[in-house]
Amino acid sequence: MLKKIYKLGELTLMKNYKEQERDKHTLIDLFWECTLTCNAKCKHCGSSAEKKKYDGELSTDEIKSAFKQIARDMDASKILINVTGGEPLVRQDLCEVMEYATNELGFHWGMTTNGILLNDDNIEKLRKANMETISISIDGLEQTHDSFRGVPGSYKIITNNIKKLKEADYVKHLQVTTVFHKENINQLSELYNVMVDLGLDSWRLVSMDPIGRANENDNLLLNGKEIKQLLDFIKSKKNDKRLELTYGCPGFLGLDYEKEVRKHYFYCRTGINVASILYNGDLFVCPNVPRIKRFIQGNIRTDNFKEVWDNKYKEFRNKDRTKCEECGKCEHWEYCLGGAFHTWNFNDNEQNKCTYKMINEM
Repeated sequence: MLKKIYKLGELTLMKNYKEQERDKHTLIDLFWECTLTCNAKCKHCGSSAEKKKYDGELSTDEIKSAFKQIARDMDASKILINVTGGEPLVRQDLCEVMEYATNELGFHWGMTTNGILLNDDNIEKLRKANMETISISIDGLEQTHDSFRGVPGSYKIITNNIKKLKEADYVKHLQVTTVFHKENINQLSELYNVMVDLGLDSWRLVSMDPIGRANENDNLLLNGKEIKQLLDFIKSKKNDKRLELTYGCPGFLGLDYEKEVRKHYFYCRTGINVASILYNGDLFVCPNVPRIKRFIQGNIRTDNFKEVWDNKYKEFRNKDRTKCEECGKCEHWEYCLGGAFHTWNFNDNEQNKCTYKMINEM
């Protein structure tokens, strides 16, 4: 009881912090979706990425120019560029661009990758490009992972590549992200042992969200009982010093789980501290948000990023940006503010995945 009272006090303070953040809108995380091309075809992919070549991709010179413009107008040393895809390593100029962004402009950067192309050559190139953090995807034990990712043999390749990267010993934070679904939720304990053996800095566990290609595979989405199983597992490992576990961003979890399964309270920062440059130069919010036309704030080919950041993104800085009649009645509305923006149903104006509701209505 005392812990819950303490948490309510912290959450009340968080309300004021969120208001200040909406006003200041300091950019912290800049996603660069460097390509939509991918060498896998994952059942959950929020971007529905495929192996095909996508038209309109920013050239080497265009993205360098964009980063140069941002560094001129903002403090690059305080911005982390999160490189995503598609699969970033299919882009041949990735390391050239990021070496320029770090050495010449002062940015920091990390990458999310499926790990298949993380061979000896690329590990060395990423070292020279000053990569600081990396999150690699493993979505189940061998057979489950290979099926879910659509690449036979990829599990063995990836785990071997992680060991090589670990031996290279230059990455500041080595993380594996696992998307949990119906086919791997009962592999938690076995996967935990795999992650411990890999010697990771952290293991990020997320439940499959109803976005992108996941909507074509909604039979794999976890129900409330299974999400609770996932949260309870993370909570049970809180004091195990061998490996740090953290739950991903989808939604407010209630007092039993907030700050128990991740270090911070839930806060969807998209458009407040988070922006992205999409593969075609569009200026956007979190890349997982549905690609609705009104959410595109400009294009880096024609617009100044800082001017767009300072003067647009208004909808995302509105406290009521994701609020419906049901949300307005919830006792936790002030702490949740409608949950994660990327799972909001903008057609029906309701949350597609209210995690708090799911785990409390079993």
